[in-house]
Amino acid sequence: MNIALKEKLEAYRARVESGIDQLLPLAETRPAKLHAAMRYSMEVGGKRIRPALLFAASDLFACEADPTAAAVAIECLHTYTLIHDDLPSIDDSDLRRGRPSCHAQFDEATAVLAGDALLTYAFQLLAREYGDLPSLATRLITELADASGSERLIGGQQEDVENEGKPLDADTLRYIHENKTAALLTAALKMGLAFSSPDETQTQYMQDAGYHLGLSFQIVDDILDATSDPRTLGKPVGKDAAAAKSTYVALHGIEGAQAEAKRHTESALTALESLGGKNQTLLELVRELETRIH
Repeated sequence: MNIALKEKLEAYRARVESGIDQLLPLAETRPAKLHAAMRYSMEVGGKRIRPALLFAASDLFACEADPTAAAVAIECLHTYTLIHDDLPSIDDSDLRRGRPSCHAQFDEATAVLAGDALLTYAFQLLAREYGDLPSLATRLITELADASGSERLIGGQQEDVENEGKPLDADTLRYIHENKTAALLTAALKMGLAFSSPDETQTQYMQDAGYHLGLSFQIVDDILDATSDPRTLGKPVGKDAAAAKSTYVALHGIEGAQAEAKRHTESALTALESLGGKNQTLLELVRELETRIH
């Protein structure tokens, strides 16, 4: 990663960390255990990829409001999915971002409720913080709601659960990843772009970029699960193979999966170049995500 991109991502990270600290209920807010669990899962850090994508997209053109609350909102929603993914009834993972997952640190009931609360709070934040800009608020809420509902993110998760241990064809695998992963990454980009009141053509370019970035991102995740180690990745590895999950690696092998990731990355870059604006940071970030090691 070049120094300029690293500094930019650190600045984005600092903005969202500050936003999380300021905008989430305090840990001692009653009921304290619930709010402590919410903050525990939100404050653990991580790469903050979705907020970074949102900030980078908001920097493309003149921005009409501060996107920090939107970046916190999408991280709330993402974190809820991680809490629920880790539950014993789904992925049964006791490690997340290098430390105990929410249900392991607290208990299963509290983890379920903390996830529920973060999901709700994402929309509460958008409605509250952008209420004086109703057209922007509506667009942000719509993008996040569409991406995270039963036909997108949750639908992808449902099909992932249903098909565990079954051999999958490429179309079903693509459906899962288009919705479970790509939908929210696309929402991050389109929410960031919304701060400049884009036209339909600009929005479509960003939609295309998000779709291809999302698929590349998930393919790289599959590769890392097959090739990395828990210390580097910050979560258990090899679980896909142990659960007999169909992944891009299982279907295409490591080299085939790498080629697919590269193909989707190039398509994302092409769409972003067509979109234009101050796109250097966003282009570099998309390239970086293809070559990441964790």
